[in-house]
Amino acid sequence: MFRRTFWFTAGAAAGVWATTKVNRKLKQLTPESLAAQAATKAVEAGHKLKDFALDVRDNMAEREAQLGDALGLNGAVDPELPAPRRLAAVESAFTAKHPENTKQPTYIEYNNRNEDH
Repeated sequence: MFRRTFWFTAGAAAGVWATTKVNRKLKQLTPESLAAQAATKAVEAGHKLKDFALDVRDNMAEREAQLGDALGLNGAVDPELPAPRRLAAVESAFTAKHPENTKQPTYIEYNNRNEDH
């Protein structure tokens, strides 16, 4: 009799356990639960992507600073730089074609290739 009671109790416990597991799995597979899980995964992926982008930006700025130091681009600016050079050939050609214009031409004004000549 003790044996039958033991097996009856073991079977009932296994049935309750299996029923509980199946009900939990069924609740996980409902459309609302699947939508919530997908939204959670999407938010997590967005956070990971944002962290990755921030890491890339920080490392890029750090590497640009390293390259700038190596190439001497981040040094102090010399306050006594020479004045910008003027293109004498362009100016003389421009004034030869347009003597009435007293404005000093720029390279862009003279060599505008978008205009019909």
